[in-house]
Amino acid sequence: MEAESAPAGESLREATQRRLLRFSELRGKSMAAGEFWDIVAITAADEKQELAYKQQLSEKLKKKELPLGVQYHVFVDPAGAKIGGYSQRLPSASALGKIFTALPFGSPIYQMLELKLAMYIDFPSHMNPGILITCADDIELYSIGESEFIRFDKPGFTALAHPSSLTVGTTHGVFVLEPCNHLEYRDLEYRSCHRFLHKPSIEEIYEFDAVCRPRNFFQQEFAGSDIPSLKLEPEYVYTDSLFYMDHKTAKKLLAFYEKIGTLHCEIDAYGDFLQALGPGATVEYTKNTSNVTKEESELVDMRQRIFHLLKGTPLNVVVLNNSKFYHIGTTEEYLFHFTADSSLKSELGLQSVAFSLFPSIPECSTNKPCIIQSILDSTCSVTPGSVVEYSRLGPDVSVGENCIISGAYVKTTAVLPAYSFVCSLSLKMNGHLKYSTMACGVQDNLKKNVKTLSDVKLLQFFGVCFLSCLDIWNLKVTEELFSGNKTCLSLWNARIFPVCSSLSDSVTTSLKMLNAVQSKSAFSLNNYKLLSIEEMLFYKDIEDMITYREQIFLEITLNRKQSDLETSY
Repeated sequence: MEAESAPAGESLREATQRRLLRFSELRGKSMAAGEFWDIVAITAADEKQELAYKQQLSEKLKKKELPLGVQYHVFVDPAGAKIGGYSQRLPSASALGKIFTALPFGSPIYQMLELKLAMYIDFPSHMNPGILITCADDIELYSIGESEFIRFDKPGFTALAHPSSLTVGTTHGVFVLEPCNHLEYRDLEYRSCHRFLHKPSIEEIYEFDAVCRPRNFFQQEFAGSDIPSLKLEPEYVYTDSLFYMDHKTAKKLLAFYEKIGTLHCEIDAYGDFLQALGPGATVEYTKNTSNVTKEESELVDMRQRIFHLLKGTPLNVVVLNNSKFYHIGTTEEYLFHFTADSSLKSELGLQSVAFSLFPSIPECSTNKPCIIQSILDSTCSVTPGSVVEYSRLGPDVSVGENCIISGAYVKTTAVLPAYSFVCSLSLKMNGHLKYSTMACGVQDNLKKNVKTLSDVKLLQFFGVCFLSCLDIWNLKVTEELFSGNKTCLSLWNARIFPVCSSLSDSVTTSLKMLNAVQSKSAFSLNNYKLLSIEEMLFYKDIEDMITYREQIFLEITLNRKQSDLETSY
């Protein structure tokens, strides 16, 4: 039995820190062929997002925050059905992209892109030519023997698998593995997959024999581990995260795409590729459209063509028994992992105050606020459970619990109510620089939509009926209240956010509309030019937002240098 001397959680933390250290040594250095990735490709939903990503990559390379001598590309989705998203469940990432989400550690601050590259640092040198596909809003941490490496050297597809509870399995992909021929527990195991289930029900997990049970003393080994799913469950499943396809398979898919031309339906790289693989794969899944964002007429036919194209292609699984999979794509997940005393905080070394100017936080508290590259006045108060990023908060600003504040400038005394979501964007409108701040509740469902104006009453803003909010703001329910698709009415495309000439005025005005809803007192928006979040993203001025972040960065850097000089005297 290959048991580690260190407990599972500690070995996971040590392995993660080793990878982060190795990546930090590569930042700003030129890579030799085969030492790192040949190409890093990021997909964008539209041309605006493409431009935003390119500008941020350019800044990172200029500041030597990434390894050099690598081809970094951004590819915009072609016209038609989209594979990229707009981060509606974490709208603070909507403007600049989920892959550029700031993380509370590092100097300069790490973003998701750097973390991904750090966690996969060992992959390229043990990989045959091919493509690795990963999502922008999840984190995979794993520990294996120091002399071991994950190898991507088999034909077809190779996917990582993580032990999870059956409940977690219902919201992920689940592997039905071929029987194991050894009883010994190992951190790293190479297995073959019989078939892949995409977001199966509990009944389907049992029906297709995807349930695993601890092997002999393997049960005792996991019983004291910090893997929540296995500590609580006598039964578990192996769920997916990233996957690799070899060069031959990638060429086959590319030839297929070039043959069919433009896609007119949503094809999911996980659900539609992986479900076609393994000897147990059947064509039935192609008719199941329950997980599809928008069902198109040719979807089933296209899925079936992909199934027949990939049928017989092997699905190899790298089982990582000492691993964790974290998702931070929603406001709830984001706040929990960054502010609570979570495992992720310990494993990644997340900080409560990361590259910021802010009075110290008491060490004794379990839940803390999280401050990322921000400047806060010494008289500010930020309640535990809240995140402030890329912002300036002036004297006597009070932030309630479980808030997300992003890109804001609050000059004067202000109270930000608990559970507030406040995110400011720079806009370029008719050649003029303007600002608008989206302000709502962190628990508001921006994606929820209704088809008719009479059903607008079913929407909720900050826990209040949206119709009541419109009355408070003196706005009428008309088609003009919503941008874009008039049969898909939601908070995402409701024109309720004021446009202002300065960043601080924008925040102040949006906070007034938020506080008016909370206090049920009138605050008329009639005299303002109003935009929806959808429109704010269209008009966003990426250059000005990056400049604002850079100004904060330079001020913090200068302040630190002065402090160091004073200390040395």
